Amino acid sequence: MNHKPLIFITNDDGVRAKGLQKLIETVRPLGRIVAVAPEEGQSGMSHAITMTRPLYLKKVTEQEGLTIYGCNGTPVDCVKIAFDYLLQNGETPDLVLSGINHGANSAVNVLYSGTMGAAIEGSFYNIPSIGFSLLDHDEDADFGTVQQYILPIVRKAMTENLGRPLCLNVNVPNLPAEQIRGIMPCRQNRGYWREVFERRQDPRGHDYYWLCGYFENTEPEATDTDEWALKNGYVSVVPIQVDLTNYEQLGQLKELKFE
Repeated sequence: MNHKPLIFITNDDGVRAKGLQKLIETVRPLGRIVAVAPEEGQSGMSHAITMTRPLYLKKVTEQEGLTIYGCNGTPVDCVKIAFDYLLQNGETPDLVLSGINHGANSAVNVLYSGTMGAAIEGSFYNIPSIGFSLLDHDEDADFGTVQQYILPIVRKAMTENLGRPLCLNVNVPNLPAEQIRGIMPCRQNRGYWREVFERRQDPRGHDYYWLCGYFENTEPEATDTDEWALKNGYVSVVPIQVDLTNYEQLGQLKELKFE
């Protein structure tokens, strides 16, 4: 009896998002799929988990080789409840996919992203995990181009010895397929967001604040980063690790005398 790989899928845009539907559609020929995604959009939730209210699961789709659930929690909640409760008899997925996100998750966005939070969580279980994002926030975005690059990347992650844990952050430019120059493994661009809070008033005269802002690229001349790759028509692939230790500063601290 041939073993069909089990692929777990989630996202942060919600269980009804077009990006999730297209990701499932693309990888469905590769194996059995179980998807658990937030009932509503959870963008910007990073690695948040729910601790102060109960979680609920609702089956949305049941087909041969495909089961989809909605969950009232965060993207990371979706991974945890699937792995620690939903998948019975100790079954472990062969692959974790998150996305396709509506919007970029390059550079420091990886720290804010619910899409990448879920992918990172999957890698904690020693499972190859990949987050996919398209640089288009439109709810009805055209995912045709990104779909062409999903399978080649997924197959490499499943068959090549890339080490564990493995978590890839994949971003695709919002360009026609013929303008994409290829896939570029690269590093995360250094930079930060500068927030601007616009003060507005509701109809009752109460002040409220709307978050806006811009990304400040601190190394605009670098040509080996995800930001450069995307601006130059490449699909960026960044291997992500969770160890945030600054080893250079750690070495300097060890040389200090604390008295």
